[in-house]
Amino acid sequence: MFAAVAVTAVRYEAEAFGVGGLWVKDGRVVWHDLPRPDVSLRAERASNRPQGIPEIPAVTVAGMESRDRVDYVTKEIVLRLQGFFRGEDVSFADVELDLEFETPFRTALAAALRAVPRGEVVTYGELAALAGRPGAARAAGSFCAGNRLSVFIPCHRVVAADGLGGYGSLGLDYKRRMLALEHVAL
Repeated sequence: MFAAVAVTAVRYEAEAFGVGGLWVKDGRVVWHDLPRPDVSLRAERASNRPQGIPEIPAVTVAGMESRDRVDYVTKEIVLRLQGFFRGEDVSFADVELDLEFETPFRTALAAALRAVPRGEVVTYGELAALAGRPGAARAAGSFCAGNRLSVFIPCHRVVAADGLGGYGSLGLDYKRRMLALEHVAL
């Protein structure tokens, strides 16, 4: 029999970006949905979360104070996320992430990318080299494309050798806005 997994899930609003979602288990971030303008704080949204990651109840930062199950760590992370999306110089270096099921190379990619300073970018090839696998630019791109911990593993700081690169369903304008928060113009 499997034990129940307690995951704290909250929505947060980021000015001019929309509503994002955060899932935290045992003080570690297990999933993060970037804020989207088309998501309501009240309406549930289907996403590509894996099985076992719960839907987010209608808990907002303002409502967290009255909910005992939302812990201090989650509240602090949400406040930092909101600051990040306001353009504040916020660090997530101390935020623990759930990388338990990642391969050693993907874990190395995550560590290398987390070390890229705010306001700087690297190419997919440079990221691969920083993670110990020069020539694995495509693998680095695949890692970024499947990143479930955006902002904490800042894939918006990874660009193509010949330009901006991609940013999935959110698109290049969103990536530009993320980089602009860090004073990067591309």
